[in-house]
Amino acid sequence: MSTTYATRPVATARPVPASRSTRPTRPTRPAPVYRLTRRGRLAVVAATLLALAAIGLVFAAGSVATEQPEATETVVVAPGETLWGLASELVADGAVEGDVRDTMQHLVELNDLDSVSLAAGQRLQVPAS
Repeated sequence: MSTTYATRPVATARPVPASRSTRPTRPTRPAPVYRLTRRGRLAVVAATLLALAAIGLVFAAGSVATEQPEATETVVVAPGETLWGLASELVADGAVEGDVRDTMQHLVELNDLDSVSLAAGQRLQVPAS
């Protein structure tokens, strides 16, 4: 026995056209236009310059030298003399406290040397004893 059932067509929803909206729209207002008077522009420029000057003063205050320059004397490098030898003499004489390596680094920075190599007749600034 076979039973047959009748099928009913399924109802489909109709698409809403793109031009129709379900919500009402509000009219949009144009953005307000602000204009500065001459005095207003002058005030904005003055405030900007004042802010930049204040920032400049803050940064410049950190670069002010607070210490007295170190007392130095000039030494002429003799043939065969090394930076290590000069630094160890300074530490031994008590002109500089600390390690010989630190003194060498200080001499390099003080004389703006590119390397630790010295040439005979070269003039070096060393801390005064």
